[in-house]
Amino acid sequence: MDPDILVAGETLVDFLPDRAGPLATVESFTRRPGGAPANVAVGLATLDRTPWFWTRVGTDPFGDLLVETLEAHGLPQRFVERDPEAKTTLAFVEHDETADRAFTFYRDRTADTRLQAGTVPDETLASVAWVYVGGVELATEPARAATFDLVERAREQDATVVFDPNARPELWGDDFAEVVGRAFEYADVVKATPEDLAAAGFEGDPEALAAAVHDAGPHTLLLTRGSEGAFASATAEAPWGPATVEHAGYAVDPVDTTGAGDAFTAGALAALADGESLEEVLTFGNAVAAVTTTAEGAMTALPDQDAVAAFRAE
Repeated sequence: MDPDILVAGETLVDFLPDRAGPLATVESFTRRPGGAPANVAVGLATLDRTPWFWTRVGTDPFGDLLVETLEAHGLPQRFVERDPEAKTTLAFVEHDETADRAFTFYRDRTADTRLQAGTVPDETLASVAWVYVGGVELATEPARAATFDLVERAREQDATVVFDPNARPELWGDDFAEVVGRAFEYADVVKATPEDLAAAGFEGDPEALAAAVHDAGPHTLLLTRGSEGAFASATAEAPWGPATVEHAGYAVDPVDTTGAGDAFTAGALAALADGESLEEVLTFGNAVAAVTTTAEGAMTALPDQDAVAAFRAE
């Protein structure tokens, strides 16, 4: 059976430092496959909801590594593109003493910035129920136009569009808020942090943020708040609404928070696709994210269903 979820966006290599502190003080790094959409796609596959994945990497050794990783996780290769004229994106991760992180990207005209409109055909979009896209692909042309082409056609085919702004200020000029506002016009579900929404011009407590997001178009907001857990709001237009729920999250000793938000997204999207309640969507998403933070890396730390069930049973 073909997948009923399509994930679209960047696949890159994260370089994790051997110590906390500024990158200038780090002498060695460990490479890990990453990229928010790639993390979500692999997370879904690990949770037994293998999606289509549309991405683009170079024909360089890092591209080889990423394609081999995606294949190893069972992701279909139909929309995994190789670009012979561009390099694969790299990101260097900086950790502070609490395991939180910042990124330095090497992404100037790299492969994932060169997605082309129309690559995913209408018949594929007609066969899926869910389409997830991230905000990084909207930072640069032609990937921006290609991503908007995808979500416009997905809505025409009645797929539910899930959007994560994933604000990375170093990748943008001064048009982040404008572009995200346009993306909200096509999105049904937004997964975001308060920081993502602040970068897009939305301020206030969770209820105020939800009201602003709903006014912009999406019927559902999934708001992740780190150690404070998650909040969700859905209007009557949502299949699972109207509803407002919170989940306090789980207490863990984090090793690396890289990819925790993507792990939450994978868990939440899997639960939504399984027809779970909004409360279970938050609970399951938080559990997937919590387990992910207890190991290094983003993609490499993603848990399967058994690991999540064992964690929730503790």
